[in-house]
Amino acid sequence: MNQTVIYMVRHAESKYIPGMEEARGLSEKGMEDALGVRDILRTEEIDTFFSSPYQRAIQTVEPSARETGEDIILIEDLKERTLAGEDFHVPDGHFFSCKKQLYDDFHFALPGGESSSEAQYRGSQVILKLLEEHRGKKIAIGTHGDIMTLIMNYFNREYEFEFWRSTSMPDVYKLAFEDKELKQVTRCWAE
Repeated sequence: MNQTVIYMVRHAESKYIPGMEEARGLSEKGMEDALGVRDILRTEEIDTFFSSPYQRAIQTVEPSARETGEDIILIEDLKERTLAGEDFHVPDGHFFSCKKQLYDDFHFALPGGESSSEAQYRGSQVILKLLEEHRGKKIAIGTHGDIMTLIMNYFNREYEFEFWRSTSMPDVYKLAFEDKELKQVTRCWAE
């Protein structure tokens, strides 16, 4: 069996700025933590780097890619789940209950947002294609908490709301696949 390994790299700290979902970069702490991600990936012999097109995801894997001389290939469908439309604001104090509802009911969506099933479909299709096209390789993906959790949930249902809530910024998970079957998940980031 040919094992393919995907490193899901959740982006490092980035200050939330309304209306800047795609363009906001890492904080100073986030930039430092991206060097910690590089230190983890340095020994893993990554073949290819992919990322969400969002600046914070790119900047988290950039030091690793730069060190290996590899380009980062941007994939639009790896972007974070659209939580809600610009006209809708989650009421203060209800962020986690809204998120939990999205995981409890995969077909529920906030106004103007994506349901878990919609976001999971687009993300998992990217991963299935990468597993096919890069069989036996080691891949690093700059990603986000929600889309990462939904992708992992596609392969193993135990990755759900509580897992999402337990992840840190940044975070690194090593996913070992045989063909398209997820065989093992190892957390590489130590807080």
